[in-house]
Amino acid sequence: MRIGILGTGTLAAALGEGWIRAGHEVWIGGRSQVKAGKLAERLGRGALAATPREAVTGRDAVLLAVSWDGVGDMLGLAGAADGVLAGTPLIDPTNAVAHGVGDLLTGRGESMAMRIAGLAPGAHVVKAFHLFPAGLWTSPADDGRPRATVAMCGDDPTALRIVGELVSDVGGAPATLGSLDRVRQLEEVAGFVIGLAFAGVDPNSAVPKVS
Repeated sequence: MRIGILGTGTLAAALGEGWIRAGHEVWIGGRSQVKAGKLAERLGRGALAATPREAVTGRDAVLLAVSWDGVGDMLGLAGAADGVLAGTPLIDPTNAVAHGVGDLLTGRGESMAMRIAGLAPGAHVVKAFHLFPAGLWTSPADDGRPRATVAMCGDDPTALRIVGELVSDVGGAPATLGSLDRVRQLEEVAGFVIGLAFAGVDPNSAVPKVS
């Protein structure tokens, strides 16, 4: 696939590395062309630096790997309001969560994924990759088993299939929770996990195992 990545941070680097390893082509678009160039050089063959708009135009999927409060600016630079992302699977891994507390910072009943859908008319937004640290995806799984289950929400079946393939390509197991109507529930899970972790509790110990 031809994948656009908006952002130059740790998640952009980790997933970009994994997708290149799987044989995909990656375009890196950042606010800083210098940082985009450095990340593309670091990722090596299969990665190219571009402007944000160039990075997302004509791609099979796009990853929006920026902090939640930088979403509007980055989508603006990419030309999302002009319909550049229409018809494109747009992966949203953002967490609008208060640091160390876990409270959602979006409005009551609002989700980041739905906010992003409003900022990128026609894009097929899929919530994914928001529950695990970037380092999980940086190396192949040793035993061949999925590293983690990546819960996803989205409205478009084709976009969910494409993102599911990209999840598998970095060693995850895709699992669709539902449409974007349920995405706030999925985002609240991140707040739950973050809140427990900062309280010194292993979140895994608070989730019942189904036998």
